[in-house]
Amino acid sequence: MKAVRFHEFGGPEVLRYEDADRPVAASGEVLVRVAGSAFSPADAGIRGGTLPFPVALPHVPGYDVSGTIAAIGDGVTGFQIGDAIVGFLPMAGSGSAAEYVVAPADVLVSAPSAIDLADAASLPSVALTAWQALFDLGGLEAGQRLLVVGAGGAVGGYAVQLAKRAGAYVIATASPRSRAAVAAHGADEVVDHTTSTVLESVTEQVDVLLNLAPISEAEFAALVPLVRDGGIVVATTAWMTTPGDDERGVRTGGVFVRSDVDQLAQLVALVDSGELTVDVAERVPLSELPAVHERAAAGRLHGKVVAVPEA
Repeated sequence: MKAVRFHEFGGPEVLRYEDADRPVAASGEVLVRVAGSAFSPADAGIRGGTLPFPVALPHVPGYDVSGTIAAIGDGVTGFQIGDAIVGFLPMAGSGSAAEYVVAPADVLVSAPSAIDLADAASLPSVALTAWQALFDLGGLEAGQRLLVVGAGGAVGGYAVQLAKRAGAYVIATASPRSRAAVAAHGADEVVDHTTSTVLESVTEQVDVLLNLAPISEAEFAALVPLVRDGGIVVATTAWMTTPGDDERGVRTGGVFVRSDVDQLAQLVALVDSGELTVDVAERVPLSELPAVHERAAAGRLHGKVVAVPEA
């Protein structure tokens, strides 16, 4: 089969589109014929060696997958050959940037039928991140106020949609490029961070602050007064400490996304019911995935990109 792999850690130049052995499903696993493999910034971190996942070399990147089941290992029930699936793969294991990937059966769910199967690969990790940030950590409830800083990215888009569906009042920051999309996802207020500051624009305290943007520690700390007493600050920015305020009971939470098939199945159901929109900026042939890594490294990648194996 064809796969994108790296044999050493480094920049995008270490990626190779090459022949590799087709994997075999062991007990509890299935072999997936890949329809789509979504690129994530974490893929670049693992490739560059800055994210401490103990991957074996050569390594196939990509932990979001959609496709069809091609073979079933011993002990697997609930799936049949030909079933369309989607899943969030273990980040230390072999990834989906290949024609085939082996996956633990217990991380997969039936794919949404309302969208193209390849595009479904863009759903799992980012939508799960939004869900777990808002509800598992943030405890967001109907009637509460939410501030999403950096809502223009993939996680932010799902966060806005899920929060609105839950009955929250959503304030979101975005750039001019993403402002229309954030508004379309249902944000009650959209703050253009290029023309005004969040501190100037948010006039009433919020219950939950979710930061998804690469702001400085000082900028992040300055936002904490916008959170009410007893509220919470949640962040995906693992490279710095999430600020809180012990005197006012403002708690903190850091999101480290995990596979959860019950949550993923609910997200798929929301896609199929039309309550959740899946945004894919572009599809590229699998052979062009190294170029996607190069564009990301240069800051020229915007929106979710799905790599599709050539037929």
